[in-house]
Amino acid sequence: MSMPSRSRSNQAGRAIAIVADIMAAILGLWILMYLLDANRANDFVQFIQDAARWLAGWSYDLFTFDEDWARVVAGYGLAAIVYLFVGHVIANRMYRHH
Repeated sequence: MSMPSRSRSNQAGRAIAIVADIMAAILGLWILMYLLDANRANDFVQFIQDAARWLAGWSYDLFTFDEDWARVVAGYGLAAIVYLFVGHVIANRMYRHH
């Protein structure tokens, strides 16, 4: 039995929104860990830092604030906002147009 096209596009849209949310959550978690001075020798902290750096490769060091914390918040925060915005716009278009 084949799945109707609308149901497939809703599932795809939902998946895109979830992926965007996860990407933004990783970036937000790294910002929080950075601001709270998390132990960078910890494997979980290193994993989140590496994932966030990869996700924000295009926006990392985009801003040249004097304070490190401001560069981290602005660079990683911008990436999180862009992923949320783009992911949810695509998901909403999939919901509406199919």
